Amino acid sequence: MPKKQLPEQSVAERLVVMGRVVAPYGVNGWIRIQPFTQESRGLLDYSLWQVGREGAWHLRSVESAKVHGAAVVAKLAGITDRDQAAVLQGMRVAISREAFPEAASGEFYWADLVGLKVVNTAGVELGAVSRVFETGANDVLVVEGERERLLPFIETVVRQVDIAGGSITVDWEADY
Repeated sequence: MPKKQLPEQSVAERLVVMGRVVAPYGVNGWIRIQPFTQESRGLLDYSLWQVGREGAWHLRSVESAKVHGAAVVAKLAGITDRDQAAVLQGMRVAISREAFPEAASGEFYWADLVGLKVVNTAGVELGAVSRVFETGANDVLVVEGERERLLPFIETVVRQVDIAGGSITVDWEADY
């Protein structure tokens, strides 16, 4: 089943947005980040972050970072005071998809599912995955086609995920 990561992805740059800078933290250039990862500490696994907005990303080396409550606070190279940190407020923090560890067998990063076409076992194309979200019971694929469909990401529905082939085969009727 899916490995939890943010589904938002920039296809052109192969970046996966993992958080948002919410405010400066202290006076020495630290920033507070709202992580979009399943666990707050997920960002701590990466020493290089892309910070910016779609089309305007800047590679930043992480000098230091730690979990602080539900947030992450970090000191990025080249950011030395509160004013410089304030400029980053509202920007996204992204990680190169290629930096992610290999997913275990049968697990998938949400970012890899977004954009895949969804075809049922009868060969009818239902649309493409626009996003993935988590419920208390299971993860859900949002499939955009002639209409929006919400498909549970469970073994009885999702029969095959072929990332290389760009498709997901599901046991789901076209009129559901």
